[in-house]
Amino acid sequence: MAGGDVGSAEPRKKGKSAKRKKGRRLGVRIDFTPLVDVAFLLLTFFMYTTSMQRPQTMEINLPPKDVKVEMAESNLMTLRISDKGDVFWNIALDAPKKLEWSKIRSFLGEKITANPKLTVVMKFDRGGKFDRMVNLIDELNLARITRFSIAPITDNDKALIAKAQSS
Repeated sequence: MAGGDVGSAEPRKKGKSAKRKKGRRLGVRIDFTPLVDVAFLLLTFFMYTTSMQRPQTMEINLPPKDVKVEMAESNLMTLRISDKGDVFWNIALDAPKKLEWSKIRSFLGEKITANPKLTVVMKFDRGGKFDRMVNLIDELNLARITRFSIAPITDNDKALIAKAQSS
């Protein structure tokens, strides 16, 4: 492991005639082989104990900007999420209605079974929290809704939300 060179065992001379000699330096040699072994042992330990799973992702296909999509209004449901996290829904041109967050999954399941061609447009307020958007996309995925779109909320949508909250 480590070795040292201590020097000779000659006794020192005492008295005036003795010249002062510099002390002999101790030579130290460190063997790093065990250190390398420990480093590789730790490396393999952490490689085997960490979980090797791929991150969960959802594939989102974005259409080109210049494409106009035509669809029946009866197949279009709009979900508006306010900055406070309140969810409002409507189909076609109906007035928005408030929806409790705990009932979203069952509500979406009912709507997709009633209309398999349903497309959901989610409009989020920029002042809201990002986790609401992620949680809502997860709820759509669990309800087996594969056609959805994400859009920013407009002033007209905010007015509709304010009207729905007041009634």
